[in-house]
Amino acid sequence: MKKIIIASLLLVAGFGTTFAQTPERKNVNTTPVAANAKAEKAAEIKFESITHDFGTIAADNPVKCTFTFTNTGDAPLIIHQAIATCGCTVPSYSKDPVKPGEKGQIEVTYNGRASSAGRFMKGITVRSNAKTNPTIRLTIEGEVGDKAEE
Repeated sequence: MKKIIIASLLLVAGFGTTFAQTPERKNVNTTPVAANAKAEKAAEIKFESITHDFGTIAADNPVKCTFTFTNTGDAPLIIHQAIATCGCTVPSYSKDPVKPGEKGQIEVTYNGRASSAGRFMKGITVRSNAKTNPTIRLTIEGEVGDKAEE
């Protein structure tokens, strides 16, 4: 008799813990995702090009390039940060918001003076309030020639 009572208690306890783990059903928002997305305005960023090849440059002559982008969204685009992988590459950009449909620029200066001759590839990470791609990596590359004779 004790065995039957103990087995019954274990069975009830097992079912109790099993059903205690079942998630509750909550009211679920049945509004389609597309309808919610239309109501919310968001900025989007689209670069004309994300790479720039300087070709061969002189080691003692800093070079610059400009990356142009467009705000293809329907809210102002703000560039929060543009940082380079090393100190020889310096990005600069406007802190002002870029209105929908307008263009903006990020200017990158590379100084090969500290580098030894040879191929280089540097990255610039751009962080913005864009909804789809808030972080984009730009790349500059080229080859540093011999230093000019003094």
